[in-house]
Amino acid sequence: MEKDPRESGKEGFSQLGKDVRAFIGLETFARPENVREVRCTSDEVTALCPVTEQPDWYTVEICYEPKARCIESKSLKLYLHSFRNRGLFCEALASEILAEVVKALEPFRCEVSVEQKSRGGISIVATATWGTSSTGFAE
Repeated sequence: MEKDPRESGKEGFSQLGKDVRAFIGLETFARPENVREVRCTSDEVTALCPVTEQPDWYTVEICYEPKARCIESKSLKLYLHSFRNRGLFCEALASEILAEVVKALEPFRCEVSVEQKSRGGISIVATATWGTSSTGFAE
């Protein structure tokens, strides 16, 4: 029996191509040759203010230099959506996302910037970083 071409590349993923609606972990795949930096951005992240329980909207940018693995985007989307009903300050959100990405990838370097959209006339940008620029790639 011939393999369905829509299934190609989905082996080993528990969320990609499936009706999964809850975060069960960041999934990764082997870094393609010559990929030196990956930047992921989402402006659809929400969390609750831990004091007022009012919703805050965020733009999250994750930039990393992969050693061996890259993040699969559907699992990242589900992860970012998992903050929807949690009470977190912007700074804590940046730190928590960074820790999860570093745990999943063990990259050379990672930076997570979280911009809280203006509320009460104040917007906040928090940046969490890990590692240093790689020396692992030959020029």
